Amino acid sequence: MKFSKFHSLGNDFLIVDRDEVAETGEFKDLARAICERHTGVGADGLLIVSVTNPARGEATFRIFNADGSEAEISGNGIRCAAAYLFSQQRVEGRTVRFDTASGERECDFIERAQDRYTIRIDLGAPRLSSKEIPFDDGQIRERIIDYPLTIHKKVYPVTVVSMGNPHCSIFVDKFPNHIDWWATGAEIESHPFFPNRTNVEFIRVHSREEIEVLFWERGVGETMSSGSGSTAAAVASILKGLTGRKVRVKTSMGQLLVEWEGDTVRQTGPAEFVFVGSFLLK
Repeated sequence: MKFSKFHSLGNDFLIVDRDEVAETGEFKDLARAICERHTGVGADGLLIVSVTNPARGEATFRIFNADGSEAEISGNGIRCAAAYLFSQQRVEGRTVRFDTASGERECDFIERAQDRYTIRIDLGAPRLSSKEIPFDDGQIRERIIDYPLTIHKKVYPVTVVSMGNPHCSIFVDKFPNHIDWWATGAEIESHPFFPNRTNVEFIRVHSREEIEVLFWERGVGETMSSGSGSTAAAVASILKGLTGRKVRVKTSMGQLLVEWEGDTVRQTGPAEFVFVGSFLLK
């Protein structure tokens, strides 16, 4: 099976064309095997893509986390998948429209510098109600801002949104040590109030225009960046009135730009080709 590896600010993915995979559609075991960093190729996730209409730039997109679980969407993953199709000249024009489990997502090619692509993605409107996220504490809530969530006998005021996948944001004055935030992220990921588990972001607000974020991803653990996580962190900051509606999100390997205009959130950032290879299907 042929694959390509791309990353967006260190959040890495293995991309496989649907035609390369057996018709069984059993991708969970494949994701666990190929994403394992010691016995496989190594990645945060596996992307399965298929072009359905090259002239219109239409394609399908599925993402599987390193633990084999299927996610609804990934901002960095979508950007890497778009860069893959542009690099292979699989679509005509400068736009790809992906059919995902969260609906259609449009990606626009902005520029290229060698193997590094800059791509803007339309992530649609954030979902804010408890039913849409989903978040279930036994009550119906239109918005979840500074909700008192208890973890290890400590109460965290969390802001919860969905960008097609659930996100729980915690605002901090300074980042905790790795052991503390890993434990907190893992506990919140599987908290019973999140029936589909959740991604977790730890956010420092630097100014009205810039935030810095650490990411704990559902089904993966710590990642160096997250596209949907960066967007959710920016949305949470805007909802709390801490920033304007145009936010630079600083990750450990660079920045993304998030803009919330009207009902649409857009994100602009890089996607970079790493290598191509073959993986033996067992």
